[in-house]
Amino acid sequence: MREILGKAKTVRELLKEVKYSIDYYQREYKWHEKQIRELVDDLSDKFLEEYQPGHPRAKVAEYPHYFLGSIIISKKENVGYIVDGQQRLTSLTLLLILLRNLQKGREKQVKVDELIFSEKFDQKSYNLHVDERTPAMDALYEGLPFDVTDRPESVQNLVQRYRDLESCFPEELRDDALPYFIDWLLENVHLVEITAYSDDDAYTIFETMNDRGLSLSPTDMLKGYLLANIDENKRTAANTKWRDRIRVLNEAGKEVESDFFKTWLRSQYATKIRERKKNARPEDFDRIGTEFHRWLRDTSDVVGLKQSADFYRFIDRDFEFYSRQYLRLIDAGKRPVPGLEHVLYNAQHGFTLQYMLLMSPLDPDDSDEVVVRKAGLVARYLDILLTWRLWNFRTISYSGMQYAMFLVMRDIRGLAVDALSQKLHDLLTKESENFTSNDRLRVHQQNRYYIHRLLARITDFVETSSGQPSRYLDYVSEGKTRCEVEHIWADHAERHTDEFDHPADFAEYRNRIGGLLLLPKSFNASYGDLTYIEKLPHYNTQNLLARSLHPQCYEHNPGFIRFKSESEIPFTPLPAYKKVDLEARGVLYQQLAKKIWDPVYLLTHALQVS
Repeated sequence: MREILGKAKTVRELLKEVKYSIDYYQREYKWHEKQIRELVDDLSDKFLEEYQPGHPRAKVAEYPHYFLGSIIISKKENVGYIVDGQQRLTSLTLLLILLRNLQKGREKQVKVDELIFSEKFDQKSYNLHVDERTPAMDALYEGLPFDVTDRPESVQNLVQRYRDLESCFPEELRDDALPYFIDWLLENVHLVEITAYSDDDAYTIFETMNDRGLSLSPTDMLKGYLLANIDENKRTAANTKWRDRIRVLNEAGKEVESDFFKTWLRSQYATKIRERKKNARPEDFDRIGTEFHRWLRDTSDVVGLKQSADFYRFIDRDFEFYSRQYLRLIDAGKRPVPGLEHVLYNAQHGFTLQYMLLMSPLDPDDSDEVVVRKAGLVARYLDILLTWRLWNFRTISYSGMQYAMFLVMRDIRGLAVDALSQKLHDLLTKESENFTSNDRLRVHQQNRYYIHRLLARITDFVETSSGQPSRYLDYVSEGKTRCEVEHIWADHAERHTDEFDHPADFAEYRNRIGGLLLLPKSFNASYGDLTYIEKLPHYNTQNLLARSLHPQCYEHNPGFIRFKSESEIPFTPLPAYKKVDLEARGVLYQQLAKKIWDPVYLLTHALQVS
């Protein structure tokens, strides 16, 4: 083995004007939303342990340091090839791009560009360079939309993880704390860079660090603790039950096992959560997320684990029941499941907090029917709450919603169907923001994804209420026939000078919800630049919501006419599309939304199934 160098470096030292390459067989970026969220949570929690408003910036140098792990580099002809650590470095680069974009418009900005790319002869070159990623990286850097259709999976994943970062980055770090956090990230977060000067040596190091010994996982340690407290005559049966359930969880996905235990234990037992302030101590919720095996051992009396029979029941009944329901719920987050349709809608918002809420009211004595009723009610509650928040430009990020969702989870724990429906309805009535609190919903770069889903739900509702089959999955699919948000007004302010004195006023109106439709991408490519009058005949060939702009939709269309009459929604054909028409269309969308996301459904649903 040749010379091996190991050095601890700050994020700034590691990335500043340093070029890294990745061998072709290691170029896939595979992190999921879970890893991104954990990275952000770990960094923000460590920073917030010390940060206080009013600190001078120089105080950051005294904040605690954080070790982010190691990377292994193979140095060949003065070029560093990443052998291990590209997932972490790629994610750090995405975070730096987000931090750069969050600083836009500020008078004083922490410079991070040199950590992202270098520039020679007016040519930009990313410090972590992969050719196929460059167009996507350019778009993310400039804050522009990027169409991932037909792009490699790794590139699609890259763009989605940036969206996840936008969603989960804490609200409390976006304002005054932002420059402090960036300073801390660059100067106080460290990685160990291990450099070898041959591929063979680099991979020997990699294998040595990852393959020597088989460390026990938290699940293994939890199993050992539980079995050790079960009488010998029942220990074999408990072990068999445990092994069988773990196998089923592992078959569902790599991270499912660990996520299940955190979700289960939080949903049933967490009573406190850490306050986000200096020196605040981790509570039940937090400890379950980081060390659930130790937490259960330390709080076994509180959980009710005292005698051998308690430990056996915990495996034989509780573990079996909750693991089965968890798998059912995450499946419902991937495809439509009767009675649990709203789980899918929430999952499509990336709202991972929903699963602990869905599990919270469940009881091992619940019948299969009752489980579906309870989970369906909670999912519908979340669907309404999330849509209200998005309609009012409020965050639904993990960090922004975690505390509120913890309180709801605790309040609905173990409730029966009737009590649950009433409680969830009461919680919604206390919300200060709903569809009537904002009449200027508009699409912008950060909410385009959510507006797409909103329009898909409204479009699908109009069609299914008119007797047509659901096409919701088609409207949200990412395939070649994908739909996208269409502006009814083309981007030509000069066509509207009779109503708008300034292009900015036109742009604001153009982006409002009443000026939007969901249509196939091919439509926008073919007709997007036409005037409204030129587009109108083509709208009549599309989905029912688009067709409702055309007079012919109101002829020989009994299903739609019946729905219009019964719902009293003010549908009307629009031969022209002026400012007043766009405003009226916005009111129509608002009324449709009120019907789709009506809290009364929580009560009527409970009555129907009781």
